[in-house]
Amino acid sequence: MHLPPNSYRRRVGARRHPTGMSLLLQRWLPRRRLTEWAGRLASAKGGRLTTWAIRRFIRRYGVDMSEALEPDPASYSTFNDFFTRALRPEARPIVAPETATWACPVDGAISQFGPLGGAGRDTLIQAKGHLYTASELLGGRADWAAAFVGGHFATLYLSPRDYHRIHMPIDGTLMRMLHIPGDLYSVNPGTAAALPRLFARNERVVCLFDTAYGCLAVVLVGATIVGSMQTVWHGIVNPPRPQGVRDWQYGPGQVTLARGSEMGRFLLGSTVVVLWPEMAVDRGFAFNPAWRPGGTIRLGEAMATLD
Repeated sequence: MHLPPNSYRRRVGARRHPTGMSLLLQRWLPRRRLTEWAGRLASAKGGRLTTWAIRRFIRRYGVDMSEALEPDPASYSTFNDFFTRALRPEARPIVAPETATWACPVDGAISQFGPLGGAGRDTLIQAKGHLYTASELLGGRADWAAAFVGGHFATLYLSPRDYHRIHMPIDGTLMRMLHIPGDLYSVNPGTAAALPRLFARNERVVCLFDTAYGCLAVVLVGATIVGSMQTVWHGIVNPPRPQGVRDWQYGPGQVTLARGSEMGRFLLGSTVVVLWPEMAVDRGFAFNPAWRPGGTIRLGEAMATLD
């Protein structure tokens, strides 16, 4: 089990672990109301005020606008339009099929990755001393979680400066989507190191795909001031935020996405958790040997290969 190095925590803006009063403050904050308020602001057309806010954000986080399809901050009518900006196609080439089977689905940083462990071979590492199960992540759906026993996982953190669209790591056909209501804690590295079961507590959207290598789960985890999560086939999933779990089923071939194509996006930053089945392990699944917890990743780079 590894914690991200100090350089990683500085890059994403977490100066220290939010223990003691800092974590207590998060617990007392009206997180849902704050998130709704931030979502309304981010979708407002504020003219020059919006452009000023975007320019300040770019300076604060060092956003590289030369990679954007539209590099002029004044061209974005809302902050959300800027935050979910498209990149130039050549900015993120997808690795060739012969060099990697799975492509990294996001820009960001590696939180944790590796085999699902524990007695039931279904346990993910959140951070040092904090574990949770695939069933917890998938909303208590033991039938879904069973598909990933003995498989692998990767938890990928998107900081404010990162590109916030999520792409397919491999060709897949959508089978199910769940919206699971939950808390809205920050998902920065400090909170992940301090708050048990963070990714199983927070609101999330679970997407289950059928692939040539078995089931693939791509889980979009919400957080404080993450105003919305979207998928390309559904549009905005949240809001609304009803009390119960919402479940959508899709027929064979109804939604099929190629490796590298966009599958969803965050409005403001968060985390993606990817689960692979044991079937892929049996076929020689191996993570990119250059990957390390805390390392920077880019959309389209090699994430995992087959022997």
